Amino acid sequence: MRLEAMPPPARAYTPPLGHKILTPFYDLAIGLLTREGVWRKVLIENIAPNDGERIVDVGSGTGSLAVALLSRVPHLQYLGVDPDADATERATAKLAAEGLRAEFNVGFFEADNLAGIPNKIVSSLVLHQVPLMEKRRIIENMYAALPANGTVHIADYGEQTSVLARALFRMTVQALDGIDNTQSNAEGVIPELLSAAGFSDVSERSRIWTLTGTISIYQARKRAPSP
Repeated sequence: MRLEAMPPPARAYTPPLGHKILTPFYDLAIGLLTREGVWRKVLIENIAPNDGERIVDVGSGTGSLAVALLSRVPHLQYLGVDPDADATERATAKLAAEGLRAEFNVGFFEADNLAGIPNKIVSSLVLHQVPLMEKRRIIENMYAALPANGTVHIADYGEQTSVLARALFRMTVQALDGIDNTQSNAEGVIPELLSAAGFSDVSERSRIWTLTGTISIYQARKRAPSP
């Protein structure tokens, strides 16, 4: 396992639970409040990881997705990218405790900074925490980093279609992460951003109800160039 330190990011980011002091409680909160076992299983089924594939995890956080992927496919080439050094330290410790090997970069996701071409790019519970322009930048960089027919797989808060879902989302996620960054997710912006970036076959594969609102699983493909 290798933790590669990059220069400290110049721009701000939101810690996993909205505040740095809450990071130690992130895994517990996600497990208790978001039906993590359900949506993470659906996400991994959609990712369908295979031995030898290179998967980049944008916003790898405390490493829960890394553990889940590598426990299923130990010979996966996994790279986690996250600007939060504290969360990444927790991720490396978590992987080490499981005897799993992974690579992490501390920094913001940039297509030009990747050493290799990924087969798939994944992200979970990240995009709702960043401003709309940053959501767009991340998704555009996902598109730029992937080869033709490469796929992106996202689990995040999507359109909150019921009064109850919107109320739960506001009382939990928006209370912690703020309304400015999260509202566009609640209005269903992720599929729009994927399409605008050039992805094809954009689909919402599943929608999972939780005590914090609805989490959606999205998938899209980078189209092959026309002959």
